[in-house]
Amino acid sequence: MSAWPAPLAVAYAACERLARSHYENFPVASRLLPAAMRPHVAALYGFARIADDLADEGAARPDERRAQLNHWQERLHRVACQPLDDRPSGDRDELILRAVGHSIRSLDLPMALFDDLLSAFGQDTMTTRYASWCDLLDYCRRSANPVGRLVLRIAGYRDAALDRSSDSLCTALQLTNFWQDFGGDWRAGRLYVPADVMQACGAREDELCGDRLSEAWTRAIDACVEVTKRQFADGREVCDGVRGRLRIELRFTWLGGMRILDRVHKGRRDLLQWRPTVGIADVPRLAWGAFVWEKPAPRREEGRKG
Repeated sequence: MSAWPAPLAVAYAACERLARSHYENFPVASRLLPAAMRPHVAALYGFARIADDLADEGAARPDERRAQLNHWQERLHRVACQPLDDRPSGDRDELILRAVGHSIRSLDLPMALFDDLLSAFGQDTMTTRYASWCDLLDYCRRSANPVGRLVLRIAGYRDAALDRSSDSLCTALQLTNFWQDFGGDWRAGRLYVPADVMQACGAREDELCGDRLSEAWTRAIDACVEVTKRQFADGREVCDGVRGRLRIELRFTWLGGMRILDRVHKGRRDLLQWRPTVGIADVPRLAWGAFVWEKPAPRREEGRKG
């Protein structure tokens, strides 16, 4: 970053400050990432963070928030084609755009992935319930999976198999975040457990008025955890398919997500009042797991001869 013009270095520094000020289940400006990747990952995060803030609940009406997101998308498309001039700027949004625009141009990042992210943020302003897994996974396809694919592009990977495994890992992390935030989302008017899962388990929204989940809701959470575990299983390949420090970073992320999911399952009755997390005390175990990581046994293909 020292070789960049001063305004560009300042822009990336603003992205890194924003990234470090928030906790997510995705790798963000981690010291485990290769140094050359960190500014670009932070720029991606900064862009998504601002979009998330625009989509979030607030005084603005849903149509106003969507209009703000559309304007943010238009600004991104402009800066991706034409870099901002080198005049200093103290405006946070302009700094973020300057950095992410540079990342898009210098690394040839697909604009379609940024557009997918913004479409998911726009959906957040309108949708608070999901009828089926198909609907929820489509949301994850646009809200979470583009992040993983962009991280792979930043690292120099353009491989269809890695993309598919990355999609599974990012979907697993997004789903884990839904179950982790079950109580807070409910109080904010959102419910991510698909309606067909609720129906199959006999879970009703009017049961969510107490402090603990009912038997029916614990069954619903169990069903959600099982689907999420399968996504994590399919997401292991990307943790082995990349090299160097990114490999350790993704393994660490995978293990941390699974640890949160395990705590969701064990503490599922208390999810209305409790948000399971990982903390500093978990770091040694997660780090050890990342370094002694064992590859899963290869899956047997159905119908394969031999």
